[in-house]
Amino acid sequence: MKSTVKRYLVGALGFLVVAVGIVLMPLPGPGVLIVLAGVVILATQFEWAERRVDQVKDAALRGAADSVKSWPRIVMSVIGVIWLIGFGILWGLHPASPSWWPIDDKWWLYGGWGPGATLILSGVAAAAVLVYSYRNFREIKQEQAQAHNAAVD
Repeated sequence: MKSTVKRYLVGALGFLVVAVGIVLMPLPGPGVLIVLAGVVILATQFEWAERRVDQVKDAALRGAADSVKSWPRIVMSVIGVIWLIGFGILWGLHPASPSWWPIDDKWWLYGGWGPGATLILSGVAAAAVLVYSYRNFREIKQEQAQAHNAAVD
C-alpha cells in the first residue's frame, strides 16, 4: 500500500515537472532541463521513463550548446533574460493600467508580486543556464570549429 502511494505521488510530481518544462520551452529559460528533471523523477518509478532519460538528456545538452553557438544567440538570450527580469519587476510594482487596456483595471498585471517573482526567478534561472552553457559548451564548439578548419586546410 505504502509503495503504491509513493509511486502515485512520485508519478504525479514527475508529470507536473514535465508539464512545467513543456510550458516553459518557448520562453528563454531552462524548459528542456526542467523536462529532463521531470523524466529523471519519473524514471525512479517507471521503466519506460528510465529508457527516455538519455534521449531527453541529449536534447537538453544539444539545446544548451546551440544556445551559445554564436554571439547573436548569446545576445538574444541575454536580452530575453533582461526582458524576463524587467517584466517581473514591472509586474510586481503593478503600475496603473494604460488607457488602451480594454477590460476592467483589476485584471491589469493581475497577481502582483506572485507572478512577478516567478518571472524574475525564471530570468535568474535562464541567466544561470546561459552562463553554465557558455562556460561548458562554448569551448567545445570553438574546438570543433578549429578542428574542422584544420582538416579543411
